[in-house]
Amino acid sequence: MDRLERPLVNLPLLLDPSSYVPDTVDLTDDAQAREHWLTCFEEALDGVVKRAVASQPGSVDAAERAEKFRHKYWDKLQTLRHQPFAYGTLTVRSLLDTREHCLNEFNFPDPYSKVKQKENGAALRCFQRVVGALDALGWEERQLALVTGLLAGNVFDWGAKAVADVLESDPHFGFTEAKRKLEERPWLVDCYDRWLRRLKGPPHKCALIFADNSGVDVILGVFPFVRALLSRGTEVILACNSGPALNDVTYSESLIVAEHIAAMDPVVHAALREERLLLMQTGASSPCLDLSRLDEGLASLVRERGTDLVVIEGMGRAVHTNYEAALRCECLKLAVIKNAWLAERLGGRLFSVIFKYEVPAE
Repeated sequence: MDRLERPLVNLPLLLDPSSYVPDTVDLTDDAQAREHWLTCFEEALDGVVKRAVASQPGSVDAAERAEKFRHKYWDKLQTLRHQPFAYGTLTVRSLLDTREHCLNEFNFPDPYSKVKQKENGAALRCFQRVVGALDALGWEERQLALVTGLLAGNVFDWGAKAVADVLESDPHFGFTEAKRKLEERPWLVDCYDRWLRRLKGPPHKCALIFADNSGVDVILGVFPFVRALLSRGTEVILACNSGPALNDVTYSESLIVAEHIAAMDPVVHAALREERLLLMQTGASSPCLDLSRLDEGLASLVRERGTDLVVIEGMGRAVHTNYEAALRCECLKLAVIKNAWLAERLGGRLFSVIFKYEVPAE
């Protein structure tokens, strides 16, 4: 059986799989949220069409197919305005996944492929400088810098209009600028002090990290954090999408990125060789995360390695889905809120930070 065709199963660490619901908000029950998100996806449509056409410069019918995509997805959004239950449960996840399905239907499987390649190359050139700066810090200062790096990396999300506008208008916007965008501590949800106290204790046995975006996010945010865990003696499973969605990093892309990083960094090189760092696919092709539908091989590895820490990164995976998910092990849920309406609803502002550290009840 092909890797992409393996059965999808529950994450073994779910506290109660029978009551697990991935989605944080049911838009069929929340008229205000429904109105906002439908309008948000409508307003993003021009940008998605433009990106789809640009991704296939050699295609004579790309513009025609992109217009067919536009009409199909627009029609679905209008149907949902009048009949929220038309396609089953309505959530941010379903709106994102439906858009990906429509793009695939008109043969735009990876509209951000060229963007990802360019951003991966640029981020890789900065990797040694970033980890060198981290290594020069004292232990406590380094822990905050690692978390800040994770959060700053998560700013680079082409699926968020506020970010896409910045990235398209300012080609020099980079890792340092993203750090300046973050709100100052205390963050909107700030469990960092508890996390720091935990790091002063024994190392975790194995961490499962669900990565989000390509480029700066995975290379300058996630991999330095992975490297720090490995240096503590923690094994790491890095789980990425099986197929493309927005500019999210895919499993196949993560293999290439890891190979480049290993060539520069002895910690990552040794961990890959000794299988203390394992790259796995989630079984999904979505900006969100359903922990009840994971690749069987990933679930088996989580059990085998005795995973005792789960890290879920990004708005799609840690806010739109899994914000309320209860696990049987320690869990970090972190994201930068890149939607002003959502930030205000949560009591914050644009680029507010969610850093949620959860420990299961004894």
